[in-house]
Amino acid sequence: MPEMPEVQGLVEFLDERAVGSTITRANVTSISALKTYDPPFADLVGTSVSGVARHGKFVDIGCGAELHLVFHLAKAGWLRWYERLPETPIKLGRSPIALRVGLDDGSGFDLTEAGTKKSLAVYVVRDPQEIEGIARLGPDPLDAGFSRDALAALLAGRRTQIKGLLRDQSVIAGIGNAYSDEILHAARLSPYALAASLDEGEIDRLSEAMRETLREAVAAASGKPPADLKDAKRRGMRVHARAGEACPVCGDTVRSVFFADRSLEYCPACQTGGRILADRRLSRLLK
Repeated sequence: MPEMPEVQGLVEFLDERAVGSTITRANVTSISALKTYDPPFADLVGTSVSGVARHGKFVDIGCGAELHLVFHLAKAGWLRWYERLPETPIKLGRSPIALRVGLDDGSGFDLTEAGTKKSLAVYVVRDPQEIEGIARLGPDPLDAGFSRDALAALLAGRRTQIKGLLRDQSVIAGIGNAYSDEILHAARLSPYALAASLDEGEIDRLSEAMRETLREAVAAASGKPPADLKDAKRRGMRVHARAGEACPVCGDTVRSVFFADRSLEYCPACQTGGRILADRRLSRLLK
């Protein structure tokens, strides 16, 4: 799933490449992806791209003075950019393409989604806050106001495993499965530790790890075209999706815990005092 750094990379790319262009084509090819009906999707045609912003994992394309084309790529979605948009018609229901947008210089992009579980979401709104997923977002961890003390306040009293809390968009916006693994590894914290149980030193480490991990990932994504962002993300991972490999910090073997639709990765030596986590239900809650 694209997370904050990759989404920020897309935002910067689109802001540089598309702002000032006029939308000449806007086609929804997957009806399930479009979550709004007013304003009509067709109203995008003829508007000028006025700016591109990020809200958590949502991309917000300003269209003219009043409209916003907003999308969330979900687990298997992505943006495919073309300097020359294909003229080949898209067959409804027979293509991974959910949306196609063309600009007046001939360029444009598709939103694609792999797999059979279709979760990609597209909205046309007058105000991004009309979208429930945006309205309920917690603070952005890279905002200047998100301090160590602000993080401590979010953790206080929460009897929730820290891994799940980092992924909760209503608590902290933009972090998903991959970067929560990376942050917890950098902070030397078990994914099963309870948020409220962290001591002052552990909160210090978590705050620093969150800030540095995300800043480094955003910097690595900056300036890259969409086609290169996924590979850049994979190369930057130390533990996520690296089960069986050596931890780059201590050399111990990176381990996985599997769930129904995802897994988490961690280093026992760095994060759990050498103990192996069996699974979420049977393992002890570790500090």
